Amino acid sequence: MSENKLKVSSSPHIRSKVTTGNIMLMVTIALLPASAFGVWNFGLPALVMLLSTTISAVLTEYIYEKLMHKKVTINDFSAVVTGLLLGLNMPASAPWWMGALGSVFGILIVKQLFGGLGQNFMNPALGARCFLLISFTGPMTKFIYDGVSGPTPLALLKDGETVDTMNMLIGKIPGTIGETSVIAIIIGAIFLILMGVIDLRIPGTYIVTFVIFVGIFGHFTKAGVGFFDPQYITAHLCGGGLMLGAWFMATDYVTSPITKKGQYVYGVLLGILTGLFRLFGGSAEGVSYAIIISNLFVPLIERVTLPKPFGKGGEK
Repeated sequence: MSENKLKVSSSPHIRSKVTTGNIMLMVTIALLPASAFGVWNFGLPALVMLLSTTISAVLTEYIYEKLMHKKVTINDFSAVVTGLLLGLNMPASAPWWMGALGSVFGILIVKQLFGGLGQNFMNPALGARCFLLISFTGPMTKFIYDGVSGPTPLALLKDGETVDTMNMLIGKIPGTIGETSVIAIIIGAIFLILMGVIDLRIPGTYIVTFVIFVGIFGHFTKAGVGFFDPQYITAHLCGGGLMLGAWFMATDYVTSPITKKGQYVYGVLLGILTGLFRLFGGSAEGVSYAIIISNLFVPLIERVTLPKPFGKGGEK
């Protein structure tokens, strides 16, 4: 009879074989198409930048944890993902040391000083990128393609000029290393969806909200397009870091809401902020700042959308 008794143990009672290392490894694999295209598109400087940001991120985490006598966590691939994402958000023309400095800032200041993975209040890669944008505005906003320095398609679009949306889709445009090829980004996103790492709630809501915002308010900008102009909307979707941000950074487990309702609210907030920054802000881009600001609202979003416990005002 005693063999049939239930064994009572402390939580958690449901265990999974999925680990942080597994998830981060899959994210790393999903970023490889965009990384490979970036190297093919921009050449050796892009490869140097990606190696610089990734190696610096891993070394910073290792050295800090060793000095602080903490468990070394570089084998969970989270530092690799941070370094790779930062590298993909960098111009290939920027000096390698700038990318390395950004990785040190992202890992040390944004991640480790707040307690390490799971405690950071914003995405470390985007925090590092914004730090570099503020500190080195010139090099971070200088884009060279085929040996020629020029404005990005979004900058041209903001000035009311026309752009080639097909080139934007393929990636034959100036921009950061990882943002140019929408096709490469979507390949990685599909992999993450199929592997169950992410779902459509946050990126889907983000993109749909942004499309609605741009479709309505694009008419009131300098571009002066018609309401829901297809080419204008497509250009905004393919340009800048929208796709990279929506699929790979807005979905970060640590800095996004855990509740389903909260994820929808988070996606709507991202779409509105990105639209505001792009259409009415001083810069043609806005994804990085939109995600970081939305990260700060996550605790409030979760507090409002967290289901009430049974017997505490919840549904009976």
